[in-house]
Amino acid sequence: MQIEFLSGPVVPTTSPIAYVIDQEAIPTSLEAIVAEGARASRFVGKTGQLHEAFVSRDGAVVRVALAGAGEPGGKDRSAALERAGAAITAKYLASGESALTIDFTGTRLSAGDVVSVLLGARLRGWRYDNYRTRLPEEQKASLKAIKVAGAPEGSEAAWAVEAALADGIEFTRELVTEPANVIYPESFVERARARMAGTGITVRTLDEAEMAALGMGALLGVAQGSVRKPRLLIMEWNGGAAGERPVAFVGKGVTFDTGGISLKPPAGMEDMKWDMGGAGAVTGAMLALAKRKAKANVVGVCGLVENMPDGNAQRPGDVVTTMSGQTVEVINTDAEGRLVLCDAITWTQKEFNPTAVIDLATLTGAMIISLGHEHGGIFANDDGLADKLLAAGRASGDKLWRMPMGPTYDKLIDSPIADMKNVGPREGGSITAAQFIQRYVDKGTPWAHLDIAGMVWASKPGQTWDKGATGFGVRVLDQFVRDNLEG
Repeated sequence: MQIEFLSGPVVPTTSPIAYVIDQEAIPTSLEAIVAEGARASRFVGKTGQLHEAFVSRDGAVVRVALAGAGEPGGKDRSAALERAGAAITAKYLASGESALTIDFTGTRLSAGDVVSVLLGARLRGWRYDNYRTRLPEEQKASLKAIKVAGAPEGSEAAWAVEAALADGIEFTRELVTEPANVIYPESFVERARARMAGTGITVRTLDEAEMAALGMGALLGVAQGSVRKPRLLIMEWNGGAAGERPVAFVGKGVTFDTGGISLKPPAGMEDMKWDMGGAGAVTGAMLALAKRKAKANVVGVCGLVENMPDGNAQRPGDVVTTMSGQTVEVINTDAEGRLVLCDAITWTQKEFNPTAVIDLATLTGAMIISLGHEHGGIFANDDGLADKLLAAGRASGDKLWRMPMGPTYDKLIDSPIADMKNVGPREGGSITAAQFIQRYVDKGTPWAHLDIAGMVWASKPGQTWDKGATGFGVRVLDQFVRDNLEG
């Protein structure tokens, strides 16, 4: 979606013109037919409300839309403004209109407010119709551009920053949406490499032989049942002080998860193309940071594998040796994400000595049972890091909820024949998964684990996304960097 800022007054047009309206504040400057029609339709400017009218202006019939932004001093004001922008896009996305204008002339909105509206409008307009060859004409996305009129000073510069964030979110959605025959470890790397070109990010990889030489027996154990070769993707952004230790984001990238020998039920297995949602979020966040030239040193590492059940696949009961030297009894081959993360985190700590490690993973179905599709779960060994991420989640809209950890949970994954097993009992499944990952975090290193299993894919349209990939995770990571690394 192209966003274009106009200079001067709005030029009369036959394209739709939209206005963002605060609650109980329908402008008196609007034509009476618009204002009275809105009131008759019980439009009062509540968050997400939208009213459309047709008026005659300079001899042309113009579609006019009013989008509600809620109370000016209301809680979560930026989220309400995003919903206003999203409502405008949702109304006109498949309307046959190719462009519309959002007119901010005479409003009390700040540059930051305008940017929130535009971010919501752009994100709601993202669709991935690449494989839909017989879509009816009236269902095709037609809206290509949004023009911005009357925006306060500073809006265009502020939008340049948020446009970079939108680029990252959209890239994550693209990766998560693509089917597993298109996005697999090697093609994930090439898609990321192509998108990162020219941004200043250094991209490199470790292949199967290099990971074997390093002793990554857990990650490679997951991959050994697939003809798709595993990769470790490394993305480095050095926008901060030279030589300053980076923060590390580590993503689970299981590009398709059958469960392996512990095979999943067939119903719904097609959804497991998005089991790389953590790696997708890390990759999108790195793109956003680079495109907005974030003043911070950050590294993104993604463990990329496919979990398949062929004759060479890992068996329940196998014992693998991780890069850290610790051994794992693999009780369930469908608890594979933690096996990928443990080696990726070990390597990241040895290679970069990061100031903190934050991993993201669509790790457990138990997380969805606990929190539904409203929050991602956060587990942490450091209260300060947890509080910063919780605050970033509230500010960005990628909401998180802290979950408990402790020695009582930790002993549930002790194994009688190895250092640990990869699953505990059914109860507390998300917690024991986090306890497993924590065993690979170096002493003294602040660490947080974000289990985002319920958040990366939506079965119905949401506030700023259509049905499908949400891009969850990019915004909370970007906000964390803004609040804590850039000052």
